[in-house]
Amino acid sequence: MAVAGWMTVRRVIGRAVGLGAVLALAACAGTTPIAHLPGGGKRPYVSPEQIAPDFRGLAGWGEDDHAEALPAVQRTCGWVKSQPPGKPLGAHRAAGTTDDWRAICAAANRLAPNDPEAARLFFEANFTPVTLGAGQEGLFTGYYESELRGSWTRSERFNTPLYRKPNQGNLPSRARITSGALNGRGLELLWVDDPIDAFFLEIQGSGRVRMTDGSYVGLSFGGQNGHSYYPIGRHILDRGDATPDQMSLQLIRRWLKEHPGEANDVMNLNPSYVFFKQRTEGGPRGARNMELTPGRSLAVDVEHVPLGVPLWLEVREAPVPGGGFKRLVLAQDTGGAIKGAVRGDLFWGAGTEAEEGAGVMKARGRFTMLAPRNAAFQTAQVPTK
Repeated sequence: MAVAGWMTVRRVIGRAVGLGAVLALAACAGTTPIAHLPGGGKRPYVSPEQIAPDFRGLAGWGEDDHAEALPAVQRTCGWVKSQPPGKPLGAHRAAGTTDDWRAICAAANRLAPNDPEAARLFFEANFTPVTLGAGQEGLFTGYYESELRGSWTRSERFNTPLYRKPNQGNLPSRARITSGALNGRGLELLWVDDPIDAFFLEIQGSGRVRMTDGSYVGLSFGGQNGHSYYPIGRHILDRGDATPDQMSLQLIRRWLKEHPGEANDVMNLNPSYVFFKQRTEGGPRGARNMELTPGRSLAVDVEHVPLGVPLWLEVREAPVPGGGFKRLVLAQDTGGAIKGAVRGDLFWGAGTEAEEGAGVMKARGRFTMLAPRNAAFQTAQVPTK
């Protein structure tokens, strides 16, 4: 999936269990802008008089290109369509049920693409802002779609297996799996040429593999071994080889490459292991099998944020020109490291720019949920901005 289309800028164990965790221990570190959010530019300013009254408290609302979020809304609607009547989107009652969303989805599907004004009016007519996390700030990291090199058969070069999940409980730890605990059971999906790349594929939770014939194989999260996640960046800090301000995905990868004799043992400090399944079509998928939209899909803690809802995201100290952004995203993924009332992991897409931006993103910010206006729950009882 291309990164273009940004701001034109895991389930409970869901995506990958390690998502964002390599960065979480450096939550308060600053960042230096190194990558542009794809597309550049902003929407022309919309005056407050043109905005619905309850949306005027959302800073920057009139400057976003709301049409860019419609594909993500339609993917939430795909899940809604497949569910029974009256099913809640999540624990927060203001998010409504599938019944509340069916009319919203019908309206979304009637919208013409690439019409920012019509999209903005659609959101204002069908939703109302609801404060989450008492308006407090939290940590927002980033993730991306990895790309590896692989083969269908094992060879001297391609000797690191990617496994599908076994049909059993009490699965072995990473150390035992990488030592051969699953050998001979026919669980290998394919073989890749770098165990460090395979490790980071688990952290991202999905990716694609360029095969020896030039074709690509898409991989999605296929399960986890049930062992808790340990962020190996903590080990690097404890050794004194980096400071919290320096910590990033790129630093961890570089450290592993520079310490080949220790890399395997350090990766095995994390007992969690992620399994994969082959993706037959489309891009990487998040929770509820929703395809992710670069720049518009956010991983959240489902204990606090319902999956599928739109969120108005405001962040600062992000690796983008100006150091921050305000934009509409959708809660469409989860991760083992994404915990807390105000915590998120933003999907950057695929490619070098996405990897660079996601790898250093440690932004501070907050979000506001957009709740269906027609929900049976009386939104007037919910504090709003």
